[in-house]
Amino acid sequence: MKFPGGCYCTKIRYEISLDDPDKDARTSICHCGNCKKFTGGPFGITTKIPKSAWSVNKGQEFVKSHEADNGSGTVLHREFCSECGSGLLEYGVGGFPWQRSQGVSQSDKGRICADLGVFQANAGDFVYVFYGTLDKPTDLPPKGEFFCSRRDNWMPEVPSECRSTKSDWWQQLILFSLDLFHKQKIQE
Repeated sequence: MKFPGGCYCTKIRYEISLDDPDKDARTSICHCGNCKKFTGGPFGITTKIPKSAWSVNKGQEFVKSHEADNGSGTVLHREFCSECGSGLLEYGVGGFPWQRSQGVSQSDKGRICADLGVFQANAGDFVYVFYGTLDKPTDLPPKGEFFCSRRDNWMPEVPSECRSTKSDWWQQLILFSLDLFHKQKIQE
C-alpha cells in the first residue's frame, strides 16, 4: 500500500510503501518534552516505519536536517522543509554508553530514560514520520502513547481499547479539544 504525503508548501512530496500497514507501521502520541518543544504543541505524533519504506519523490533539494542531543546522549536527527519549515521525519542514533551496553536490559534502558524524562530514540532501521504530513493520516491511526506521566492534564488518555486497533478515538480527541475550546470564556 502507498501512503503519500508532503510539506505544507508542497515543495516536498514523499511516499511510504508498506506491504502490511498494521504490521509495518505504528503511529503513536508522545508526551516527552522534546516532542512538545519541536512541535510547539501538547504532544508529538509520529508514524514509525522501516527506513526502506520512505522515499522523497519531489523536492529532495528542499529537505534540510537538524541534529541535536535529546538529553539522553542520543542524537536526534530531524528532517524538514527549508521553505515552509514543516517537519517531515525524525530518527535517533547513539545514546548513553549504558544504553549501548550488553549488561543493561532493554526494559531497564527504557525505564531509566523514562525516569529521566527523555525519549530513547535509537531508531535502528526505522524512521518516525510526522503524522500531519501524511495526505490521509487517518489511514494510519494512532495505536498508543508514550511518556503518559507528562501528558498535559487537560488531555484525555488514549482509551485502552483503541491502543491496538483501528478506531475513531483520534476524531473523538479532536471533538473533545474543540468542545474544551468552546467552553472557555473569551475575555476582551
